[in-house]
Amino acid sequence: MKASRRPQIWFLTGSQGLYGPETLDQVAVQSQQIVAALNDSADLQAEVVWYPVVTDADAIRQTFLQANAAGDCIGVIAWMHTFSPAKMWIGGLEALQVPLLHLHTQANVALPWADLDMDFMNLNQAAHGDREFGYIQTRLGIPRTTVAGHVSDPSVTARIGGWARAATGLAALHTMKLARFGDNMRDVAVTEGDKVEAQRRFGVSVNTYSVNDLVASVDAVPDADVDALVKEYDDVYRLAPELRVDGDRHDSLRYAARIEAGLRAFLDAGDFTAFTTNFEDLGGLRQLPGMAVQRLMGDGYGFGGEGDWKTSVLLRTLKVIGGDRPGGTSFMEDYTYHLVPGEELILGAHMLEVCPSIASGTPSIEIHPLGIGNREDPVRMVFDAAPGPAVVVGLADLGERFRLVANEIDVVAPAEPLPKLPVARAVWKPRPDFRTSAESWLTAGAPHHTVLSSSVTSDELNDLATMLRTELLTIDANTDARQFQKEIRWNQAYHRLALGL
Repeated sequence: MKASRRPQIWFLTGSQGLYGPETLDQVAVQSQQIVAALNDSADLQAEVVWYPVVTDADAIRQTFLQANAAGDCIGVIAWMHTFSPAKMWIGGLEALQVPLLHLHTQANVALPWADLDMDFMNLNQAAHGDREFGYIQTRLGIPRTTVAGHVSDPSVTARIGGWARAATGLAALHTMKLARFGDNMRDVAVTEGDKVEAQRRFGVSVNTYSVNDLVASVDAVPDADVDALVKEYDDVYRLAPELRVDGDRHDSLRYAARIEAGLRAFLDAGDFTAFTTNFEDLGGLRQLPGMAVQRLMGDGYGFGGEGDWKTSVLLRTLKVIGGDRPGGTSFMEDYTYHLVPGEELILGAHMLEVCPSIASGTPSIEIHPLGIGNREDPVRMVFDAAPGPAVVVGLADLGERFRLVANEIDVVAPAEPLPKLPVARAVWKPRPDFRTSAESWLTAGAPHHTVLSSSVTSDELNDLATMLRTELLTIDANTDARQFQKEIRWNQAYHRLALGL
């Protein structure tokens, strides 16, 4: 996968010529100080780039058009330091195509009560300058995130940093290429979807390749590359005895390594950052790709099982948003329940494909029979997910539009050991409780394939949904099932009206 350069966020400060050059010079200096404070914060993974203070409509529009065209610019932060009449912003806002954050702040933290005079008041007018800007954004229907507070407050920089992560994910989504090996699982509804509309709405290009195109890449892997991967497996993981060099199943491990190397080569050659497989369409592959998929997810690739390209797209996007944060992000599926009253739990897994980024401890590499796929026993990593707060997210195609559904959860250790379950798995308590969570998820029509992430927050999901102009329903500790049903109905009416005729 190609390394990307550090993204940029452009910082634009609004004012007007009414106040004279001396005041505008002060505005420029103070806005540069705000930018420096943002760049000094560890919360922002992107570089904030200061741009000269804008005081007229042409400068605003030209800067926004440049932001659209700049490959490194993933978003714009706007702040009205003084009073910037909002009619100046109409042309620019309607031309802007990258995400927008409205920062409602001021240069000073405390008011200089004893020295407060009209010069200070005329310079520091964000309290009503930003309200003017907020009005025009709402009037024009501009999607944006609004953050209020001083940049010295860690909660403010954390919020801006989360928005910047969402913007980075959006930028990755806009240029994403996904390779589907075969089609989706037969007769399954929720993994279907409109790939043309997905490209129009999200920017992702989804295309299908024959599994035997992948087989050719797998067969072409040099033995030396297989040797290197097998050594890496032995160094990094706990190998089952039968998979070791002197074990009777070592050849299966070597073939799993060959699949990984061939799959990686295919994806890299096509600049793909996401992919799908399907156990019903394995062509000349001897094994269902298990460990290969897990390790590629661990390196940041998106994946969806059974041809589920929407979940693969979502996984790659959330991988980018989570970035280098602690925790991880994985393909997931709600599999079965523990329904003891008051102790309800969800056990999530998939056949083989759960990402080791969510593992608690070092995964083991094992080989076990698989009753579907009609191939040799596949090699896979086995582990339990690390406990802690997380979120599960699904993307559904409703026909006329897409819907994101998220559930805040708490991953927990299994109540008892799982010695006979030969797959990676996660056990969690959904918020606010099992019944409300399950009933709300089902009412929303959310999918059974999801993305589980302990490195992405609900706020960042909300920012991403805003940028995409896509519905997000969130099930959290405050969810009431009846109100949630009403929210779905209200949203349906709103989004149908928003689509227009």
